[in-house]
Amino acid sequence: MKKRIFYILFIIINTLNAFAQTERPQEPKAPFNYISHDIVFKNEVDNISLSGTYTYPKDTKDFPTVILISGSGAQDRNSEILGHKPFLVIADYLTNNGIAVLRVDDRETGNSEGIYNETGLNGFLNDTKSALKYLKSRDEINSKKVGLIGHSLGGVIAPMIASDTKDISFIIMLAGSGIRGDKLMLLQKEQLERKMLVPEPAITIGQNNMRGVYDIILAHTNDKEKLQIDLREYLNTIFGTMLPENQINLLSEQLSFPWLTDFIKFDPQESLSKTKCAVLALNGGNDLQVPAKENLQAIEKILTESGNNNFKTMEIEGLNHLFQESETGLPTEYVTIEQTFSPKVLEIMINWIKNKTK
Repeated sequence: MKKRIFYILFIIINTLNAFAQTERPQEPKAPFNYISHDIVFKNEVDNISLSGTYTYPKDTKDFPTVILISGSGAQDRNSEILGHKPFLVIADYLTNNGIAVLRVDDRETGNSEGIYNETGLNGFLNDTKSALKYLKSRDEINSKKVGLIGHSLGGVIAPMIASDTKDISFIIMLAGSGIRGDKLMLLQKEQLERKMLVPEPAITIGQNNMRGVYDIILAHTNDKEKLQIDLREYLNTIFGTMLPENQINLLSEQLSFPWLTDFIKFDPQESLSKTKCAVLALNGGNDLQVPAKENLQAIEKILTESGNNNFKTMEIEGLNHLFQESETGLPTEYVTIEQTFSPKVLEIMINWIKNKTK
């Protein structure tokens, strides 16, 4: 299973994989009460093939359709993590309730081509636009009822696409951010460490150290090799002999991934201010990776000031970054929670989509 990287969250979850349950009670099992096709389509801009699963109702016509957009790190079409398959659960629920769904293997995952960590945000935009083009080629699709549901980084990409085309009638941002990437990552680090009872002086030092990293990235152009050199020099200055050279090199390499540097530099205001379609922004009250209060307030402010009054924001108490009912919100909890995705959120999404597309 591919590792998911939550906005360069430096919490190692590999050891938890050994404890991941092989069965999850919400995971749907065949036979399904809808039509399901494994499909392949072409991203002609980047000349790669992408694979996915397209599900649609058997006996319903003129139905809405959504594309699911995954978060950071290469993920399969089910967005699988620690035995959970949230995109499979979402797709099954939506399709059983009359909404078609296309979910796609990210680059370098499943049967999709491309190299994920050599791709910037524009590459991911091209992938989703290619999925949209594929859907529009199908006879049963109503092109006026197509929307996007993006989780985490996918919740950043969804308004980027919606702001650039009139072909999207609605978007749902699941833990999508409303503040610039570097600020989000600093906030994420602070809240995670405070929840883990890290002493306040250590939190302050960590904030200063990582702010220096992000300042280097913000100041850089697209010279990845030079960026890695500058990051290595800075990290060696910070950590000295506390980290071995191979770890410094690995960290510098990860911080230089094009999609990550793009995200660090990206301010969601650029796309949200140009998004005129209906927007539903949902965040969990226990989300420590995309904290609800700061991000929902920012999203609401941007949309309001840009004249888009067709939106709704909701903070849902007790849910973590994966939209599981949780106690702490810490990533170490994900594997121990039986639930894959909150039924309450599934119901919120289906009712909102039907209302916006009736």
